Amino acid sequence: MTRAPALAGVRALLVDLEGTVYQDRRLIPGAAEALAAAAARGVPHRFVTNTTSRPRATIVRELAAMGLAVDPDWVFTAPRAAHAFLLDRGWTRCDLLVADALREDFPGIGQDDAAPQAVVLGDLGHGLTYARLNRAFRHLLSGAAFLTLARNRYWRAADGFMLDLGAFAAALEYAAGREATLVGKPSPAFFHAALASLGVGAADAAVIGDDLESDVGGAQAAGLRGVLVKTGKFRAEHAAGSPVRPDATLDSLARLTDLL
Repeated sequence: MTRAPALAGVRALLVDLEGTVYQDRRLIPGAAEALAAAAARGVPHRFVTNTTSRPRATIVRELAAMGLAVDPDWVFTAPRAAHAFLLDRGWTRCDLLVADALREDFPGIGQDDAAPQAVVLGDLGHGLTYARLNRAFRHLLSGAAFLTLARNRYWRAADGFMLDLGAFAAALEYAAGREATLVGKPSPAFFHAALASLGVGAADAAVIGDDLESDVGGAQAAGLRGVLVKTGKFRAEHAAGSPVRPDATLDSLARLTDLL
């Protein structure tokens, strides 16, 4: 008896970018072709990323430079999800812990260093100093809402693994005694917003990524299937010891059509 492919019945894909589609500013061999082949089979995709160091427009330009032209509306980012979240609540005065370049994804949101309505934690790189974190901590004690763009533990740079935003979110949560609202992956609302643009429900979709917790575990918790790729930040020892069990595992995104 022939076994059905792991993604049989899937009608849409949500695909992580860094570590899945590209790494070190180069497309992973065969990734673009696999996505095109899936789309030709009637399985469209959207990109979902927790990248918080660069605005969406820059990400789209970088993908084009790598050889992958995408519609900006196909790229769902944590900063843009945060922007919508803030405006929906009328929070326009915020302490934005984000890179200057990322502020273009927060139109209508002003920086307030005195009495912000919300603290928004993003990637400040080396600018995320003790003094900067402590100021945000004081705002939280004074009652500001707390948003984090991501909870990823680490990411892979060209020279090795790097601490990611989740470590700093956990520090502020512990100090302030409050839990941050997550607006990026693995928030179910983030995945569902991307699916809404495709007109597909969670039960008929899958997330593909290199982060076992954020991509795969987050997808499964939100009602989607989760596929792990062995590229980017993937570590075999971590996968073996994790309670998260992918619906499928691929050597790389290039093998996507094997699952459809």
